[in-house]
Amino acid sequence: MVNKPYSTKKISVLPPDNQVRHLILYGLILLVILCFILDVALGSVSIPLGEVAAILSGRGSENASWVYIIEKIRLPKAITAVLVGCGLSVSGLQMQTLFRNPLAGPSVLGITSGASLGVALVMLSTGNITSLYTIKELGISGSWLIVFASTLGAGFIMLIIVAISARLKDNVIMLIVGVMIANITISIVSIWQYFSAPEQIKEYLMWTFGSLGGVTETHLYVLTTVVAMGLLLSFSSSKILDSLLLGENYARSMGLTVNRARILIISSTSILAGGITAFCGPIGFIGIAVPHLARSLFQTSSHRTLIPYCCLTGTALMLICDIIAQLPGSQTVLPINVITALIGSPVVIWIIVSKNNLKASF
Repeated sequence: MVNKPYSTKKISVLPPDNQVRHLILYGLILLVILCFILDVALGSVSIPLGEVAAILSGRGSENASWVYIIEKIRLPKAITAVLVGCGLSVSGLQMQTLFRNPLAGPSVLGITSGASLGVALVMLSTGNITSLYTIKELGISGSWLIVFASTLGAGFIMLIIVAISARLKDNVIMLIVGVMIANITISIVSIWQYFSAPEQIKEYLMWTFGSLGGVTETHLYVLTTVVAMGLLLSFSSSKILDSLLLGENYARSMGLTVNRARILIISSTSILAGGITAFCGPIGFIGIAVPHLARSLFQTSSHRTLIPYCCLTGTALMLICDIIAQLPGSQTVLPINVITALIGSPVVIWIIVSKNNLKASF
């Protein structure tokens, strides 16, 4: 009897790609839940984790001040971080696909700059009636007046972009036009700052740093509605984004009207970026970093799956940034824009170095 030799074929101990993707997905969901709880639990006032869990589950607490801090301050801020992470990451994904440019982000069309121009109109206006100090005395500072001005500014720039996009057939030219419009609005704000009082400039600069803590419970309902509308538009255009990823000629051969698709994508991005900027100020790097991170983690280019993956990844990253910004245990809260830049920039650099060719993803 002849013994058969052992097979030299290598046995793979790694699970299939789908299983790896599911493992990463489950791990990311657990990370989001953990970061959300930590974001609510950590702060200048120390609250036991058991009490935090009891308050979040609806059982309440004997300490009324802890209940107020969790329900009125920390919980709205954590939910705002979730909405900002979802909205900015998806809007960045759409811009990168539309322009087939790895460095495109929510602010590439000047929407964020338009929102800043609207806020500057309120904060840097001359005269005591419209000064920020008087607005504070009236009790509506950081509230609906700022939100309304920011929304008007973003909407005005969006209308200009949509009108121009209907006449242009090249996305590269559209990208250049968007950058130029952003530069024009930034220049107008800079000239305005030059002739403004130092107190007004200081308040405006504080707004440009971005903040998640200024969104009250009432604002949260409006912000949630705006982000939900933008995400719904984005998800409904996932097939359009897949077609555009293969090139405009391919999209046209599939019967897609490119100009109409471009207007739909620009509109959803404007709703997301403009609404978030109105309530939280300009927040950078999340829209650029997260789409690359999601593609790298899940190895997919299908927007039907990339959009929810970007939402999860953006939520986790935004919650981590907010935890770091609080400097747990201290009275200091760092500007969220500073933290997103510190976290987002190394992420983009790491992905560029590891992949060595970002253009291959577009």
